[in-house]
Amino acid sequence: MTKQASPYANAQGARTVTLAVQSWVGSLANVAVAQHLLEHELGYRVDIVQVDEVPAWDALSQGRVDAILEDWGHPEQEQLYVEDKKTIARGGDLGVTGHIGWFIPTYFAEQHPDLKSWKDLNRYADRFRTAESGGKGQLMDGSPAYLTHDKALVKNLKLDFKVVFAGSEAALLTQIKQFAKEKKPFLTYWNTPHWLFEKVPMTEVELPPYEEGCDADPAKVACAYPHTPLQKYLNADFARDGGEAADFLKKFAWSTEDQNEVSLMIADQKLSPAEAAEKWVDGHESTWKKWLS
Repeated sequence: MTKQASPYANAQGARTVTLAVQSWVGSLANVAVAQHLLEHELGYRVDIVQVDEVPAWDALSQGRVDAILEDWGHPEQEQLYVEDKKTIARGGDLGVTGHIGWFIPTYFAEQHPDLKSWKDLNRYADRFRTAESGGKGQLMDGSPAYLTHDKALVKNLKLDFKVVFAGSEAALLTQIKQFAKEKKPFLTYWNTPHWLFEKVPMTEVELPPYEEGCDADPAKVACAYPHTPLQKYLNADFARDGGEAADFLKKFAWSTEDQNEVSLMIADQKLSPAEAAEKWVDGHESTWKKWLS
């Protein structure tokens, strides 16, 4: 579960911070930049733990990780660990607003301007059919471990589609790029912000409007995903006693453009996370200096 990736790994008496990272590239970008600055500016050793979204809350509560830098909204875990048990503390806004939705390639949207919302999807179901989806249209998803209501949405909106999981963001990304290369239609679960939109323009298909509480019962969801200001969370003991590292992570907040810049370097330009972080840090001192003050 733990990947050692620090120049301070063998240092005696090194101060250590353990960060959770999820499997999408935006999370990787956050952690890479935080790790670089914690190590090179503050002298910490940083350990990285790759863990899915919900298990990350358990690990954070138990102190096996010190911080989650990008949470997309888990009200049950927040109530349990922040409000009730008080083992997790809020770390503030990341500075990025996230939104999950259903998207089609813009080239297909321009060819079919009447395809605007979920109400129009069944007319086009045969165009999205694949070997994996059988006689239904395919709704491409990443991992069942992600925040997704898509199976419930398909059922509750009576759509002639089947949710097919690729297994990860990377696998779904590969599928999208292949469809786009061949100019084929596809319908996919995806999120903004994301660097992919610069490479494959996509248009969102409207779902029924989101209203507070419409996603409270996972089995009955029949509404769009919310626009969510992404949040940071710290282990409560670390938030109180974590010194410079905890102060730094509370102040760590950047823009969508910053995150996309690092993500693009990692996922498209094939830089390592450490190389991408160093390149971003070298060019954005005025941004990160504020996190250290």
